[in-house]
Amino acid sequence: MTAPASSPFNPRAVLALVGLGAALFVAILYMIGAGMVHGSFNNGGAHGASKGLTGYAALSSLLEKQGWEVRTARTEAELAQPGLVVLTPPQSADGKELARLVAKRRHIGPTLLITPKWQGMPLSMGGQTAPGAKPGWVSLAGTALPRWQGFLDDVGVTIDPLPGGAWYADHAAGNLPDEKSVLTAQGDALVPLVATERGGHILAAYVADGGDWPALDSLALQGIEPGEDTRMYPLVVVFEPDLLNNYGMGRKEAALYALRLFAAAGHGAPQTVTFDLSFNGFKRSANLLTLAFTPPFLAATLCLLLAALAVGWRAFLRFGAVRSGGPAIAFGKRQLVTNAGGIIRRSGRLHLLGTPYAALVRERLGRTLALPRHVDADAAEAAIDRVLAARRPDAPPFSRIAAQLRAARRPLDLLRAAQTLHSLERMLTR
Repeated sequence: MTAPASSPFNPRAVLALVGLGAALFVAILYMIGAGMVHGSFNNGGAHGASKGLTGYAALSSLLEKQGWEVRTARTEAELAQPGLVVLTPPQSADGKELARLVAKRRHIGPTLLITPKWQGMPLSMGGQTAPGAKPGWVSLAGTALPRWQGFLDDVGVTIDPLPGGAWYADHAAGNLPDEKSVLTAQGDALVPLVATERGGHILAAYVADGGDWPALDSLALQGIEPGEDTRMYPLVVVFEPDLLNNYGMGRKEAALYALRLFAAAGHGAPQTVTFDLSFNGFKRSANLLTLAFTPPFLAATLCLLLAALAVGWRAFLRFGAVRSGGPAIAFGKRQLVTNAGGIIRRSGRLHLLGTPYAALVRERLGRTLALPRHVDADAAEAAIDRVLAARRPDAPPFSRIAAQLRAARRPLDLLRAAQTLHSLERMLTR
């Protein structure tokens, strides 16, 4: 008997190793599907996750500390959620796509759009970082107007110097951090919220297109007759980005007014604000992994994981110890004959055994009956027939059975003829 082979591995260690590997694999799939492998978004751009001068990380942090729920969005589905959405598209954004998204949001939630002005130059380029610079910091390398053909085409924007950089709003006033390049706007549908002290040029406004927004009307710098559509949400446009970006958030009066502006732009909705990153190069497209971890497909994914866990657990807790296997080829003459017969049967050449078996029996009987060694086959079979007829007159002739065996093609006919020939041999050798 062979003793059962014992496993060289500890079952608990194997279970822990397999479980940890499976958990890490699922976690990697989830991170890829959820888009968590992108890395840091702090690339110095003009968006809500950037800590450079042109970014809005300071505004995001200020709102979060004031109790707002701050999110970031990289897909259109995330932008279709209720709550205030902040759009910060670059100068080269697609105006028609921007107009489509804003029009869609007018019946979902309020939108605050900040137009770009600065062109930033990263302080870390070519693998070298300027002394004292932190990740995401930029230097201001000039200005450029947005080119959004198809979006607010009736609004004109310009960049001009403003000596002193003074601005004013409802019960608020301050100075811009840069007075040499100030972006202002003109448009018939614009209701000014922030303007310059000299000339009254618009720095921030909301679009009056029939909606009823009392909170924004209270901040307006000019009287306006309220609209009648209470189901449409407002669109607020901050044309001068230095009012809200990191460059301007260093001034207390700008930060305090930003809180008032966001409270009014929220249109009484819960304090939830989403900063869009899709227009700034971080758009995430849907894939199979994303769908696998998104309802309603998430339920099917969880069922598949539970099924895999159940199969693995049953495989780990199998019944009994491992049984030792026998040799691949058994020993003994019987097994040798069985293996040889199996090979012949599989080869389909069983009918070729009839002639050599008949010759083998004839030679054995020839030696038993002391027939001449060099006698031919026909003479030997004739002699065997005479001896068989003398001893057992009722037995069939040997030559006839041998001929049947040689002529047999079906396995059943071959077996019957071989058995009869073997019986005749036993009659003559007893």
